[in-house]
Amino acid sequence: MPHNHRYRKNRKDFFVGRVEKDVAPPRLSGEELHDVVSEYGNIVFGLQSSKQKFPGFGLTHNWVKRSIFWELPYWKTNLLRHNLDVMHIEKNVFENIFNTAMDVKGKIKNNIKARLDLALFCNRQNIELVCDESRVTKPRASFVLEKNAQLLVYKWLKSLVNMEECRLYEMKSHDCHVFMQTLIPLAFHDLLPNRIWDALTEINHFFRDICSIKLNVDHIERLETNIVETLCKLEMIFPP
Repeated sequence: MPHNHRYRKNRKDFFVGRVEKDVAPPRLSGEELHDVVSEYGNIVFGLQSSKQKFPGFGLTHNWVKRSIFWELPYWKTNLLRHNLDVMHIEKNVFENIFNTAMDVKGKIKNNIKARLDLALFCNRQNIELVCDESRVTKPRASFVLEKNAQLLVYKWLKSLVNMEECRLYEMKSHDCHVFMQTLIPLAFHDLLPNRIWDALTEINHFFRDICSIKLNVDHIERLETNIVETLCKLEMIFPP
């Protein structure tokens, strides 16, 4: 049994059933951020030691450096200062979902540590670790396919692409992009419980919609609202 299991159990009552009422932190404008980082003086590269951190670190802020980009006169007026790669994020989401559902050894998010976190943060006793004096047992979760179902998925994929063995490897971002937006609902249809399949289909639609050639403001606003509910569904299904 992991050494911190008892510590996690003792804190379980504090987290389970707790209602979060804190307001979300304010989103600062570019000018407001510029005023904050300007207080830190010279540019600092890399992480700093505990004796060199900016005053108030961990209390009023978590800044450990000031980016050199703030020296650009137009940086604070940019509407988009951090351009996230959608296909890279999509690849990460796909790999986590697929590997966890297919129980791919060494690449799952359903490991022992995640099951310990379930006991601390969630109320899903049916998939918590079962510990006795000799061993620790990990009950199979509903989001993990049984062996026969996994073989069905691999055989189906083999009929679509040239697969020499029952596993996917060396998939590039575009491969994951196509799989996430096209094949995820088909691959797990009738193999996962409806509530899980529905949530995966919603995240599939989200990525497909934001990658559309044409978008309008109303559509983007609906996506921003709906993705919150989708993420909540995923959090209630998969480990934290």
